Amino acid sequence: MSEPDKTLGESLTIEDVLASIPHWQGRITRFQPVGGGISNVNWRVWVDDEPGTFFVKIPGRGTELFINRDVSLEASLKAEAVGIGPRVHRLNTPHGVEVVDFIDGYQAASNRDFLRPTVREAVVRTYRKLHDSGLLSQTKTVFDMIEEHCTQIQQVGAILPDRVLSLMEYYTQARLALEAAGMDLVPCFNDPMPGNFLLGAGDDLILIDYEYASNNDRCYDLGAWSTEMFFDQAAEREIIEAYFGTFDQRMFNRMTVYKVLADIKWTLWAMLQNTISTLDFDFYKYGVWKQIRARSIIDDPRWPHLLKDL
Repeated sequence: MSEPDKTLGESLTIEDVLASIPHWQGRITRFQPVGGGISNVNWRVWVDDEPGTFFVKIPGRGTELFINRDVSLEASLKAEAVGIGPRVHRLNTPHGVEVVDFIDGYQAASNRDFLRPTVREAVVRTYRKLHDSGLLSQTKTVFDMIEEHCTQIQQVGAILPDRVLSLMEYYTQARLALEAAGMDLVPCFNDPMPGNFLLGAGDDLILIDYEYASNNDRCYDLGAWSTEMFFDQAAEREIIEAYFGTFDQRMFNRMTVYKVLADIKWTLWAMLQNTISTLDFDFYKYGVWKQIRARSIIDDPRWPHLLKDL
């Protein structure tokens, strides 16, 4: 067995996890860390007499504040069932540790990949399958996420810059407008980082990492994805048409407002992580960047008009 990297969470190590799996004892040949995540500690594990390798996710410090690991597993199993996620292995691991197939022959997408219409079309199809798969046991809208982060930030004593605090006025405006228009709740992915989209031959797509999944408004998934990929309005119009079958200005407006709410949510998340996380990542810079992007829409003269037609 290879000598493991000791850069782990404070209490649970990869050795602890592997020792908890009776089915693998005496057959583990090697394991190595997998980079790229900013919440958890991830590993690839090789086991004798298995056709492939395994991806093991160990929860990062403090993630229990905003991730329901039972719902994450529920969503992962749902994604496997509808053919958009990797195979999930139900093993005797500590609570919250997730083991899935390591997907060979696929690469994590980059923002550049989403410039291709075929990739955007694949994501729309994948989101539709998830959204149509039946509600999850947890409803957690972006409003719930933002309110949760505000409470947690107070609890841990995290400091919010004035420019972040000022965003909350616009959060309230958007919430009132969207709730008045009505919510369309479906199981949502909620975490469209490029690395969560794995691309194979012919732009075949597998969606991974469902720890933020919950019932949320379907347009939130579209808006959060759009802002993460820096889509222009032409691409956004194509997405609305592909998802709904025809272009709908109201859905376009909803997606745009949710772009702002997604950036507010991740700004607050970053400020919280900046206080509690032990990972080597500049969460403060990440959060400031998100709030600047939210401002680019809020400060546009069209913002009040968007809120009137949802």
